[in-house]
Amino acid sequence: MRTAYSVETVRAAERELMARLPEGALMQRAAAGLAAACADLLGRVYGRRVVLLVGSGDNGGDALYAGARLARRGAGVTAVLLAPERAHAAGLAALRRAGGRTVDITETAETTETAGTFENAETAKAADTAKTFETAEHAIRNADLLLDGIVGIGGKGGLRPDAARLAAVADSARCAVVAVDLPSGVDADTGEVRGAAVRADLTVTFGTHKPGLLVDPAREYAGSVRLVDIGLDLPGEPVLEALQHADVRRLLPVPSGESDKYRRGVVGIAAGSARYPGAAVLAVAGALRGGAGAVRYVGPAGDAVLARFPETLVSDRGPQQAGRVQAWVVGPGAGDDASAVAEVLASDVPVLVDADGLRLADRDAVRARTAPTLMTPHAGEAAALLGVPREEVEGARLASARELAARYDATVLLKGSTTLVADPGGGAVRVNPTGTAWLATAGSGDVLSGLAGSLLASGLGALDAGSTAAYLHGLAGRFAADGAPVGAHDVADAVPEAWRDVRDLAD
Repeated sequence: MRTAYSVETVRAAERELMARLPEGALMQRAAAGLAAACADLLGRVYGRRVVLLVGSGDNGGDALYAGARLARRGAGVTAVLLAPERAHAAGLAALRRAGGRTVDITETAETTETAGTFENAETAKAADTAKTFETAEHAIRNADLLLDGIVGIGGKGGLRPDAARLAAVADSARCAVVAVDLPSGVDADTGEVRGAAVRADLTVTFGTHKPGLLVDPAREYAGSVRLVDIGLDLPGEPVLEALQHADVRRLLPVPSGESDKYRRGVVGIAAGSARYPGAAVLAVAGALRGGAGAVRYVGPAGDAVLARFPETLVSDRGPQQAGRVQAWVVGPGAGDDASAVAEVLASDVPVLVDADGLRLADRDAVRARTAPTLMTPHAGEAAALLGVPREEVEGARLASARELAARYDATVLLKGSTTLVADPGGGAVRVNPTGTAWLATAGSGDVLSGLAGSLLASGLGALDAGSTAAYLHGLAGRFAADGAPVGAHDVADAVPEAWRDVRDLAD
């Protein structure tokens, strides 16, 4: 399982480790891993042009030491110092000894005498600053690789104007951009991006993943992520967990020789309407591929469901009269049928609430439930439930998922570019590492709901059912799309392939 820890935990672990190591040893470990990653990206180091954007913190020191290593291998290295008076002194000395050069971005004239023909010191200062920026920008535009060491993991808010200007140049240049620990300008703990930030092709992070590297919008700025082990001992619970194949394999329900369709679990689907019968069909499609032994469908789209899936047990008498189930899915395409939502919420089995069900569900009824509840909103639905603009949810996905889980006392699967699953009791939030942008298609969420509901019926808890379903659904989306547009029914059809891939590759 991939884990991500808070800035506070990482810093405490670093302090504990540095107390046992010679001075500077931990930074040298980080710099060695960083330089190796840069060399791998460059392919050939000798003769390459490398630019370092160096701030005042330890990330700047990491960049300087890594730049020194690259310079010793024949790269032409230029360090652009954004705070020269506070640059890491030992790292700067190492770079200069290795033949690297520096550009002082705040270099200015101080007196009229040094201003030459300029009328006053302010004019000279502006001219020298412009010249310095021109030098730095020229170096960036002609670089093969840019190393972002502007801000460390404690940075909050966007970049300051000088740094933002250089980051914009880097974004428009053709060089590869490597971020030190995380892209400057993103929030390490939350994944929020509140202003200008560096967009990296590769982020080399140290000791552990930071939450912002796994959660959008910051994840989009990180590019590929490479973890360098520097020997940190990280105590306590992580902030985020990302399941891998082996983790999912352990969670997948597998029938035994004594299993029958009822022992494997029966999932009820209360979905669809005269206007949206397809939602019922797609939810049933996901449920049939989720490990439960049988699927009961309740609603007005029975004919459409049977035409596509004759193995479905169909009833039109409402959820309470449909027969025994081990879990319910309610809401996809349900329109305004509040009675079905209320009946399902009154049951004593796990319930997944999606789509129209989220709008129709009474908050007090959800909070009063004793059996697990899994809510699966997208950003727009989550925003409506929280009473905030959609943009606020999309910009603070981690905080939004936690807040919604606490407010409804339910497990929340927040769908989107990075799907998050949060439990109401706090603890680590699960972030889904699979998926493709092609999954942003009508009906895809209905398939996910059926799949997760089936896993609930087979005996998984809400957190495990939600995160396992998201993993399989994302993997199925990749297989179905294969780089091309895909329909929701294609995703459902690819779930067995995803299931087999998890089981086979985890061996």
